[in-house]
Amino acid sequence: MNRKTLTTSTLAIAAALFIVVNILGNQLFRETRFDLTENRLYTLSQGTRNILASIDEPITLKLYLSRKLANELPVIGTYAMRVQEMLEEYARLAGGKLKVQVIDPEPFSEEEDRAVAHGIQGVPMDNGTRTFYFGLVGINSTDDQATIPFFQTSREAFLEYDLTKLIYRLDHPEAKVVGVISTLPFLGSGHGDFTQPPQPAWVMAEQIQQTFDLRRLDLDLEKIPREIDVLMVIHPKPDELPERTRYAIDQFVMRGGNLLLFVDPWSEVETPKGPESRNPMATLQLKRESGLPRLLEAWGIEMEKGKVAADLQGAKRVRTTDKDGRTMVIDYPVWLDLTADNFNRDDVVTGELPSMVVASAGVLKRKGEVENDFTPLLITSDQAMEVSTSLLGLFADPLKILDDYRPGGEPLVLAARVRGQFSSAFPDGPPKGKNPPAGEKNEETEGDAPKEERPAHLASAEQEANIIVVADTDLLADRFWVRVQNFLGSRIGVPLASNDAFVVNALDNLTGSSDLISVRSRGKVSRPFTRVEALQQEAELRFREKERQLEQRLQETERKIAALQEQKPGKNALILSEEQKAEIEGFLQEKIRIRKELREVQHQLRKEIEALEARIEFVNIVLLPLLIGIGGVAVALYR
Repeated sequence: MNRKTLTTSTLAIAAALFIVVNILGNQLFRETRFDLTENRLYTLSQGTRNILASIDEPITLKLYLSRKLANELPVIGTYAMRVQEMLEEYARLAGGKLKVQVIDPEPFSEEEDRAVAHGIQGVPMDNGTRTFYFGLVGINSTDDQATIPFFQTSREAFLEYDLTKLIYRLDHPEAKVVGVISTLPFLGSGHGDFTQPPQPAWVMAEQIQQTFDLRRLDLDLEKIPREIDVLMVIHPKPDELPERTRYAIDQFVMRGGNLLLFVDPWSEVETPKGPESRNPMATLQLKRESGLPRLLEAWGIEMEKGKVAADLQGAKRVRTTDKDGRTMVIDYPVWLDLTADNFNRDDVVTGELPSMVVASAGVLKRKGEVENDFTPLLITSDQAMEVSTSLLGLFADPLKILDDYRPGGEPLVLAARVRGQFSSAFPDGPPKGKNPPAGEKNEETEGDAPKEERPAHLASAEQEANIIVVADTDLLADRFWVRVQNFLGSRIGVPLASNDAFVVNALDNLTGSSDLISVRSRGKVSRPFTRVEALQQEAELRFREKERQLEQRLQETERKIAALQEQKPGKNALILSEEQKAEIEGFLQEKIRIRKELREVQHQLRKEIEALEARIEFVNIVLLPLLIGIGGVAVALYR
């Protein structure tokens, strides 16, 4: 057998083996998948897998997708394919408890009517002649419904979280209970008394009540009720929150309870309570700091005592007076307008917030050697500094704060997510006092309700704790984020910032199971050519520089023309002189030349990009497959 025949036979055998291996692989490894993407885009987290495996009743997911329009939009089409593939993966892992339907709502069809009825949002296209649908509705066995009206590409990093949350809510449709312990009148002040009139609940509380079952808890309690899904603690002041309540909070966390904690080194909105409210000196003597230092230390964090964060880059403008009594408007760096750069874009709580306002916020830091997962959610710029609370209050001097301002060179953390399996802040058990020993009945139970046994003390957590700590309470108060108006006897809140979205997002996240909370954001399918983008930016800079030169020469020529006209006053001032004509002609020639250079820059940019793209396409489409093929043939010939 000659070499030519041998080579032909080898290639034929290799081709046959290739086909056989593919067929066998498709049959034997149908359930096997490899995710070779950089950010593991197609690998579901363990939390999602646990939630899918524990689905109790069947759930139906209906994906409404206008296929034809999606194919006409490459970015949307790619994202739609990813959504559909992820839903199919969800159904595969759910063990028959999850059914996925893909529906193409044609115009004026019953499917389109059902999509609208389910709350799917249609996006008009082609001047309103066509409507694009790309949303999801989930329905459980009791006809509870949850909807994603439209899959925004901006939330691609949170796709797994959004899908898993929708399924989790359908599998657990009961309203989540948020317990509130607050020394501020967050939920209103009840009926009031002769010293203070009753105060309505803050708008923030009203916003939360639209989504959650919000319940007021006493400041003095021995244990957190079992029905509480998330505990929200606001401004825990040492002189108002008893030690046994702090112990109850500690044990709630030890037993796997989720906590949203608002502490503050300086509360701007706090006012004296009771009879002291009528004493002008009480406001000056009021202690405005709150905290749970003992518990924070057990969780491996601390809030800087007597310090607030100041940041000129986000400073709000305020009205003040100088030493001479003149009114002026200046930047007040301890009141901050937070924008995109201040939010953790990889966390579902802050990932899409547009803006927030905080006032005299504290600074959070890691402390000690406690192992925890400390994730900043809200931060300042790297030009921030810490300011003493002694400079705040009724006699605050914004001008002095500005004069003494010295950038610290690193961002300060204003809010953070903390995870970990912690030890109790009360290693010796409950504090001594009225608490009955573990296992005994609680004699303070009111009425004829069954008396509960106080749970035994836990020295270490039963499971991982999920805590969000915010070093500011003022962001909850109406005056900093919402304008309240009275309309026909009803209070209407007009938001000025997204403080409510931050709090609702945090509660929504914490009311999920530990599996749901563990689902993190992921990267995007889009993988831009960074080298191409760098070339575009480089050429863009050159192009802008040429434009700037042109503008400068234009202004210079116009100045020269104006000077020439001033030198030739009189009745013929409007008639161009020879000098002016020559100047203008020279400018026109210069303008033509520079425009030609601009076109050359753009042309060269296009050539560079096309050459780079051609090289990339050659490597991916021709060179790599060729090398693999040559390698396979070489191995076959060698054998």
